[in-house]
Amino acid sequence: MLVGAAPGVGKTYRMLDEGHRRAARGTDVVVGAADCRGRPHTEALLDGLELLGHRDDAAFGRPADGHGGFDLDAALRRRPGLLLVDDLAHTNPPGHRNARRWQDVEELLSAGVDVLTTIDVQHLESLSDVVETITEVPPGDGVPDGFVRGADQIVLVDVDPEDLRRRMAHGNIHPPEMVDAALASWFRPGNLTALRELALLWVADQVDDALRRYRTEHGIGGIWEARERVVVGLTGGPEGDTLIRRAGRIAARSARGELSAVHVARGDGLAAGASSTALARQRRLVESLGGSYHTVVGEDVPTALLDFARAGNATQLILGTSRRGRFERFLTGRGIGETTVSLSGGIDVHMVTHERAGRGRLLPTRRRTLPLSRRIAGPLAGVVLPVLLTLLLDRVRGSIGLTSEALLFLLVVVGVACIGGVGSALVAAVTASLLLNYWFVPPIGAFSFEDTDSVLALGVFVVVAGAVAAVVDRSLRLSRRAASATAEAETLSALAGSVVRGEHTVPDLLARTRETFAAHAAELTDHPVDDPTASQVTMGDGSYLVLRGCTLPAADRRVLTAFAAHLMAAVERARLAEAAAEAETAKAADRMRTALLAAVSHDLRTPLAAGWAAVASLRSPDVDFTPEEQAELLATADESMARLSRLVDNLLDMSRLQAGALTLDLRPTAWEEVVPAALDGLPDDAGRRVSLQGLEEAPLVLADPPLLERVVANLVANAVRHSPPGHPVLLGASTLAGRVELRVADRGPGLPPADRERVFEPFQRLGDTDNTTGVGLGLALARGLTEAMGGTLTPEDTPGGGLTMVVTLPCAHARTQGVPVPTEP
Repeated sequence: MLVGAAPGVGKTYRMLDEGHRRAARGTDVVVGAADCRGRPHTEALLDGLELLGHRDDAAFGRPADGHGGFDLDAALRRRPGLLLVDDLAHTNPPGHRNARRWQDVEELLSAGVDVLTTIDVQHLESLSDVVETITEVPPGDGVPDGFVRGADQIVLVDVDPEDLRRRMAHGNIHPPEMVDAALASWFRPGNLTALRELALLWVADQVDDALRRYRTEHGIGGIWEARERVVVGLTGGPEGDTLIRRAGRIAARSARGELSAVHVARGDGLAAGASSTALARQRRLVESLGGSYHTVVGEDVPTALLDFARAGNATQLILGTSRRGRFERFLTGRGIGETTVSLSGGIDVHMVTHERAGRGRLLPTRRRTLPLSRRIAGPLAGVVLPVLLTLLLDRVRGSIGLTSEALLFLLVVVGVACIGGVGSALVAAVTASLLLNYWFVPPIGAFSFEDTDSVLALGVFVVVAGAVAAVVDRSLRLSRRAASATAEAETLSALAGSVVRGEHTVPDLLARTRETFAAHAAELTDHPVDDPTASQVTMGDGSYLVLRGCTLPAADRRVLTAFAAHLMAAVERARLAEAAAEAETAKAADRMRTALLAAVSHDLRTPLAAGWAAVASLRSPDVDFTPEEQAELLATADESMARLSRLVDNLLDMSRLQAGALTLDLRPTAWEEVVPAALDGLPDDAGRRVSLQGLEEAPLVLADPPLLERVVANLVANAVRHSPPGHPVLLGASTLAGRVELRVADRGPGLPPADRERVFEPFQRLGDTDNTTGVGLGLALARGLTEAMGGTLTPEDTPGGGLTMVVTLPCAHARTQGVPVPTEP
């Protein structure tokens, strides 16, 4: 299977060349279909190869000359060793057994015939929507990716986009009459570059899939160093930044090296000692180095790390040395790093030292999580509830046994644990054991510690009750922490997303902060407030975020700090945007003022002086002019005044555009309505140096006719001024994706890419040698008027040399027009 990024990259040539190579090695090769498009070098490769009889495919403009259609039945009868079938995405004509050529190939493969075929990336079904977004042209019916991936070999035929455009300009892909439209639409440099990247990535994915499939089929669990893949393990500790940078340097030393970072979270999602803030910062650092960040869940950290590394075919694993001290390592045994090294197998494990190595863990301090009321009610319940249960059981004495009574006391202990935690549960367990011994263990009414079995049973009861209470208390605490962490994460994620997308201004964020914390008011102040009912945090710029009417616990203050950080970013962004807008406005005004003074002082004075001199000569009593001389002077005065009028009109139109005071009358407009009038209004013989192409076939556009006439006149005047004598300016129109493109092409010196935006700035005359031709407003005004009518004006290279100005306007009545999608060359 030969895959190309676009038509013209050479897939057909490569297919036929491979056919000759296989035939020279003794393979029975037959050409089933080869779309040579009249290219002599490609057609020459057909010589020496057997051609299959073809079905008439005249409906597609390809007569049965041995170069277009495909006869499936003849191929099945012939059954060659290798059949060459071009253009896998081709649609068969009516009456053919299969609708698509790829279905023909599928039938051939089922019959045992080997096939070499070609396809463009635009026809892959999974990429059709992406290609349409890039090119603005629907690619037509696609070929299922699964069918293409089933090929034994997939080879990319690759060509640089500029080389491909040169092939097109030289007529090696499409006929000359289609070259300009193709270069302006499908074969734009950006389109070709994006399609090339799509093809490269798609083929690279197939190579990786093939490698994984081979390793799986052959039971290969070792690491194959096809490319350097570096994985860094993160704990959320302060050493993470050091590890990431070290891993990034290792990955950067290898061509196409990949960097991945992974954090192993516990199954309950509450990894001890992990800082979510540090992990978020480290994630940003990894992504800034071009790597990817991952979180995996696992109770056994070394196993989870190695499973992740092996799944990604990683070659190196970067870990930090242990933060535990010597005594702690002596008590707890081998750490994560040592265990990972012993289990790593073919993966190189680097233990990187850091400033926290051996200094002990950074464990979070324990904080009380229960409110004061429950801390008081818990111990009281631990005493009162067992007593109440004893009174209840005393009334039903004899109806239930000692075992059931003990279980009921155990249930009370669990209930107390839910109220006041482990400490309260221990109080309840001791109270319950004493009451059981006094009221329910013989001799009743007295404490008995002489019976060993009774003492052991009561001791076990206390231990079991305490253990169960501890488990229940821990579960409740973890549940509360998980719910709190989830709520915080959702709140901060929504806030961060809205800030990044720029959806909220500072007042909106303050209102959201007030609503989140149920405060009476939220405000930014320059100094702290003396209000015992307010909560406040310091922002990075020295100001304070104050919440009035609520006192937040320490856990919520952490979230409030995050809100303050986002608010500070929003404030700073608003300040920068305001300053940038003010600066840009001032700079633009200054540039306009300077340029306008220069234009008024020189360019406007030139035609005024010429006209004034002509009129003054005519009025002079000292000279007698012949009628011919008088007519010449009058023509000079008329031409000068006309030029002055055009300059003043351009200045006025530009000022209206910049002030937003231009009135539009958009209606369906024919090019024949505006182009002749624009050419007639050009000075001298400029209109006679223009060649018109395709204007009659172009659909109506939605435009303001007088303004569109000004646009065309300015563009043609600029093109005529730069075209050398004997080279007419080409004025043509074509359609693309519901829009009409008017192309004004000259054969002048062109413009370097760096100057293509500067040429549209007011009072710019790049490349002009004649300072009497105007004030440099023509192109700036043309772009401004075009954009005011909902269109665009962009410069492009003219194939063969020169500059092409492309005016793009929407079709009237929303009619969808487009250049046909190119097919396989």
